Amino acid sequence: MNQLWWFALPILLLPIWWHRRKREQHKAELLATSRFLPRAEPRQTREWRWNDLILLLVRCLMLATAIAWLADPVMPWRGDTVIVATGTDPTWADAQAAQAGLAKADRLTMPAAQTIGWLRAHQREWRPEARLLVLGDVPMPALVPEFGRRIELRTLARQPGKAERRVYIASERPEQWRRVFTLEGIAIDEAPGANTTLVVWDRKEAPPASLRAPLWLVADIAAFPELGKASQVGGLRYADSARGRLWHSEAWPPTTADAARTLLDNWQRLHAGPPSHTAPSRIFEASGAARAPEPSGALRDMLMAALVALFVLERILTHARRR
Repeated sequence: MNQLWWFALPILLLPIWWHRRKREQHKAELLATSRFLPRAEPRQTREWRWNDLILLLVRCLMLATAIAWLADPVMPWRGDTVIVATGTDPTWADAQAAQAGLAKADRLTMPAAQTIGWLRAHQREWRPEARLLVLGDVPMPALVPEFGRRIELRTLARQPGKAERRVYIASERPEQWRRVFTLEGIAIDEAPGANTTLVVWDRKEAPPASLRAPLWLVADIAAFPELGKASQVGGLRYADSARGRLWHSEAWPPTTADAARTLLDNWQRLHAGPPSHTAPSRIFEASGAARAPEPSGALRDMLMAALVALFVLERILTHARRR
């Protein structure tokens, strides 16, 4: 939709029309001998000075820059590029770039999860003849992306690290809760800390105001007014607060192995998110049906700076013209 602003370019005729109709009228004074002169109708003359032409040019440029800022144009300026996902083995990346003939190409490094989305938004910044290679542990997107240019993807899955989840239990029945978190990769803290990812609060009194955690399992909602009118899905009541996200269920603490497994599954599925899978290596050919992405705004800062400079210059010239 931004490209429709280019249809506003005819507005550049306005300052030209305004300058053309600016006429300077000479004051008429009667002369004693005017009756002996032949009769002539008064005329208006246009007087153009050098600063008039410069002022007209500046005003036209200012309008054109404003339209360009609204249209948000994209100028292809990137050449051959290798995009490397964060955490990729540099030796493997160098070998793949050399094999593709892009050893001397420009390199960009970005988080693997943002690579596909960033490419779709910025793909028009590359020149038509530029080659593009993506390397690393890029996660598989939900849908096969379509690009308006050819992009080669070479992936290498990294060894998954052991992500330890830390739990703090504040309860008068801690053993019932400890049996829930007996899986490998879950550590129980004796005191809450900066690395605590889950707080189990099974007490009637309110927790300290300074206690924070990404997720809370609340057994008694009396100390958490946010849960009073919270939404409920499948028997699970949830709400966001300054302390973190709050979960509550009337069936807590779990009393059976199935209930404990369901709680852990919900923790992984609804809060931590499903594990990502590495996308297979492939080549995305240019698709004519690929929908043009929204402009990335790469030139907007420069256009805004030019617009401000032109506005200041226009004010200076206007003031000088009136003197």
